[in-house]
Amino acid sequence: MNNLKKNLKIRFEIVYVLCIACTLSQLLIINTAVAETPTAVKANDNWFSGDWLEGNWIPQSVQIHGFLSQGFVHTSDNNFFGKSDDSVSTDYRELGINGSWRVIPELQLFLQVVYRDAGSTDDQDVRIDYGVADYSFYSTESSLLGLKGGRIPTPLGFYNETRDVLSNRPTILLPQSIYFDKNRNISISADGGYLFGEHRTEFGDFFFDVGAVIPRLNDPDGEFALTRDLPGKFSGNLSWIGRIAYEWQSGRIRTSITYADFHVKYKSNNSIIQPGKLQFNPLIFSVQYNGEDWSLTGEYELAHRHFNDFGAPLDSNTTSIGYYVQGAYKFTSWMEGVVRYDNLIIDKNDKNGKKFSASTGGLLPAHSRFAEDLTVGLRFTIIPNLLFSAEYHHINGTGWLADIENKDRAKTKKRWDMFLWMVSYHF
Repeated sequence: MNNLKKNLKIRFEIVYVLCIACTLSQLLIINTAVAETPTAVKANDNWFSGDWLEGNWIPQSVQIHGFLSQGFVHTSDNNFFGKSDDSVSTDYRELGINGSWRVIPELQLFLQVVYRDAGSTDDQDVRIDYGVADYSFYSTESSLLGLKGGRIPTPLGFYNETRDVLSNRPTILLPQSIYFDKNRNISISADGGYLFGEHRTEFGDFFFDVGAVIPRLNDPDGEFALTRDLPGKFSGNLSWIGRIAYEWQSGRIRTSITYADFHVKYKSNNSIIQPGKLQFNPLIFSVQYNGEDWSLTGEYELAHRHFNDFGAPLDSNTTSIGYYVQGAYKFTSWMEGVVRYDNLIIDKNDKNGKKFSASTGGLLPAHSRFAEDLTVGLRFTIIPNLLFSAEYHHINGTGWLADIENKDRAKTKKRWDMFLWMVSYHF
């Protein structure tokens, strides 16, 4: 009965989001048609009356987009996004509506509402991924300075800000050494404000973002991995993040450096785990070359993690290493392929995990401290805006597997294979 109720709830929420998507897309079509109809605008109309043309209740500058994706996961061993071990999990779907409105030339508003199901790692609910007010207070032909406030996509590396939509990421699964999906909600966005800018020159274009934020902490696996469902609550403290980027020839070459200082505290409501603090400092170097039909991308991350005041054995001070090299080639206008090598080492001073395993008396396997992933993928554009993707992963290690889906880590397999398929529509 509980499973029936759960399935009915999932289907109702999907239908609900689909109805919203279809309705908003039709409104956008109607709005566009009205906007294209010749309409007399008085010379003394201000910016507001000019944006709201006669007979049109949606401003011309409003843009509405959406995406719907359904994924399928099969693994030879271990579970990923549901019960995929020797089975096929369908508990992987992403649906969202996003919109923007340029209220005045200097001010633009953005909002994205998402429904996401990713096995036990993401609760099946509707949430606001981001809601941003973007104000440009200085603008010339070559330079721009502005402020952003609200719930803002976190500028981590190349892909974090656009990872929701399949068409905006190179593969179904991003490189897990840097873009953890089991803790997606923590990294996708944060509440706070940013100063941003850009400067365009004949030698290339320069960009920067720097902000103060409060991390969002609503990832089931992150809480389970530390507390094992014991009573307690995590909350974010004031943190900051900065990124500088450079592009040459409109993105033929892209580079960036990202650094963040995230702070989290834990309030304990049990006698086993003490109240503690977590500090997380990722440093990411990114580079990409884009040719006419191919691209080559690489990113390298050093991430320092400091668990403090929790008590033994949770207190730790480690630095992880994550990096990948990825090549993509467009065979035709409707088919492209990707090959990638991705490597994660959770403790650079214990690369094979043997010291960690010995410290637990062998209860936790050494392979839970690293993961090497060789990925091959294909993507097909069936019709405009409708994509089908398929990819194969050969993995050595379980460093980025979710504990909440593999609760007995001693039973996980070191070497395993994973197949993913996804159908996605965006408008």
